[in-house]
Amino acid sequence: MRSRGKVFLVGAGPGDPELLTLKAVRCLERADVVVYDRLVDERVLSYCRGRRIAVGKARGCHSWTQTAINGLLVDLGQAGHQVVRLKGGDPYLFGRGGEEWDAVTAAGIACEVVPGVSSALAVPASAGIPVTHRGTSSSLTVVSGHDHPSQGTTDWATLASLDGTLVVLMGMQHLAAIAEALVSNGMSPHMPAAVVQEGTTARQRVATGTLSTIVVAAAGLQAPAVIVIGDVTSRAFELSLPTEQRSIA
Repeated sequence: MRSRGKVFLVGAGPGDPELLTLKAVRCLERADVVVYDRLVDERVLSYCRGRRIAVGKARGCHSWTQTAINGLLVDLGQAGHQVVRLKGGDPYLFGRGGEEWDAVTAAGIACEVVPGVSSALAVPASAGIPVTHRGTSSSLTVVSGHDHPSQGTTDWATLASLDGTLVVLMGMQHLAAIAEALVSNGMSPHMPAAVVQEGTTARQRVATGTLSTIVVAAAGLQAPAVIVIGDVTSRAFELSLPTEQRSIA
C-alpha cells in the first residue's frame, strides 16, 4: 500500500531564479518540506512556504551522505508529507536523482520528476556560446570532471577524438589535468575553450582561450563553473560579455 506522501525531484535550474519552470514554482509553493542543495539560490527558496532542510554537499565536506538524504526523503514521504527535493540544474544530470527515485519508490512512496534547465546548456548560452552551430558543431557531449582524468571511468582518449562540443561539469579543480589529458590524447592544443563561472547570474564571469591557454585565462575563476571545449566557443557573442566579465588568453 502506497503512502499518501509524495516526493517531487525538482530541478532548480542553473542559478537565475527566472529560469525556474512554472511547475517547479508550483511544487515549491505547495510543498510541506523542501530538501535543497547547497548551490540553490536564496531567491529560489523564497517560493517555499513549508519547512526547509539544507542537505548541501561540497567537495571534501559531505555533511549529508547520499544514503542519509535518501533516508530523509523516505522518512518524510512515509510521514505523509508533500516533499520537494530541490536540486541544481536538472535532477537527472549528475544530480543523483535516479538514486533518489529508486530509494523513494522502493519504499512505496509516489515520486515525480520535474525537469530543470541544465547548466550544461544554459550556462554556455548565457556566455554567448551556442553548444551546436550549423557548419561548426552538430553534436554535444556532456561529461563530469569531478574525478581526476587519471581516475574514474571517463574515456578521455575517445573524447579527444570526437568532433563537436564537449561540456565538462564540476571540473574546475581538474581543469589543467583535463586540458592535458585531451591534448595528450590527440586534441589540438589550439582547440578553443571557455570557462563560465556562475553562469546566468549577476556574478557570471567568462574566460576564453585554447586548451593550451585556458588554465591561465581562468586562473581567477572558481567553482561552480562550466568548461566548454570546441570551435563553438570562438563564436561567443561579444555583446553578452561585459568587459568586466571577460578574460581572454
